[in-house]
Amino acid sequence: MTETQLTIEPIGHVRTSLKAKDEAPRQPRASGGAPGRIELFKGRNYEHALLDLEGWDYIWVLFWFHHNDGWRPKVLPPRSISGRKGVFATRSPHRPNPIGLSAVRLERIDGLTLHVHDIDMLDGTPVLDLKPYVAYTDAILDPRAGWLESDSRTTAASADPIAAFAVDWDEAAAEQAAWVEARTSLALRARVTATLALGPEPQPYRRIRRDVAGFVLAVKDWRARFSVEGRRARVHEIRSGYRDSQLARASRDDADLGIHREFRDGRLRPAE
Repeated sequence: MTETQLTIEPIGHVRTSLKAKDEAPRQPRASGGAPGRIELFKGRNYEHALLDLEGWDYIWVLFWFHHNDGWRPKVLPPRSISGRKGVFATRSPHRPNPIGLSAVRLERIDGLTLHVHDIDMLDGTPVLDLKPYVAYTDAILDPRAGWLESDSRTTAASADPIAAFAVDWDEAAAEQAAWVEARTSLALRARVTATLALGPEPQPYRRIRRDVAGFVLAVKDWRARFSVEGRRARVHEIRSGYRDSQLARASRDDADLGIHREFRDGRLRPAE
């Protein structure tokens, strides 16, 4: 049988504060109600296509994982505690056709712009289609949850299978995070807290690794050193992700690395 060639054109793009893959929540409900916009293209009669959509509380967004190259037949989901899974049994973005599907909460529509919440897509994500979320047919009660049930020992498919970890901060680490936030656009403390709440186990997807003093989480060019006891993670220190040798070789005109130098040297850290 001859393979069918498909042509897909985006109808618009997502606008959100999420810029990098490691910033994206794993699902819409995990975003904590994060706001965003869907901006449709002009000149395509989408004004008429949007008529009557504003009467729905939730909409389905079909989109393209535009930061992904290639796909993997088996992946390690963040919630898996029993090893890799077949990609079709996961929500992984690494798929043969990198198509995503999210149910987001619709706040309002202004012209060709849809204001939404529970966004889990990155800025610039191409949008392929919009559909209303219809509860009587889209919400299926008490379905089996596959490997999530065996990994979490629960049959409550409607609930998050793993309870969130509590995340505590040492005073020094909190001051260091505040120093970084005052000089960059990175919400470092919130990013670290949200990631560790999902589970602090070493996981490439969340950029967590072990080191001699416990664990280290990478958030962009910064590193958070933390320990784990029971269901609690404690952040002890924020570090630069650059080595001293890298900072020494870098140009003095590089403003981003200049912040890392100042942090390392302690000239602009908050008073202890």
